[in-house]
Amino acid sequence: MAKDVFHQQLKKALIKDGWIITHDPFTIRISEAIKLQIDLVAENAIAAERNTEKIAVEIKSFIADSDISEFHTALGQYLNYCQAIEEQEVDRALYLAVPIETYQDFFQLSFVQRALHRYQVKLIVYDPRCEEIRLWIK
Repeated sequence: MAKDVFHQQLKKALIKDGWIITHDPFTIRISEAIKLQIDLVAENAIAAERNTEKIAVEIKSFIADSDISEFHTALGQYLNYCQAIEEQEVDRALYLAVPIETYQDFFQLSFVQRALHRYQVKLIVYDPRCEEIRLWIK
């Protein structure tokens, strides 16, 4: 499976933010014949709680001609990955990572906002130029 255009930038941003990348990619087998590959998984030790926060991240660039087409693909993957994680990795939260420009423009459309709310999509908004995470939206 090909890596997303901004894969390395987001990976560096997560590391800058204190995350340890544990898998790149992360494979979940849902049957003998079918496996899913989520772009990254990471862990972050929370000192105050002496606990570990675990995340899985599906990275999207939104650089194709049609943002709505990319959104359909991203949302479908997110929902499938959510189900697989709920079944096999219950202590891990899934995030969809999108570039800041896409978030500020396309993701502010009311249709997109309603879909994100309806399906409870968790977002990481990143800046690929600075290799930094700008927002965590739970």
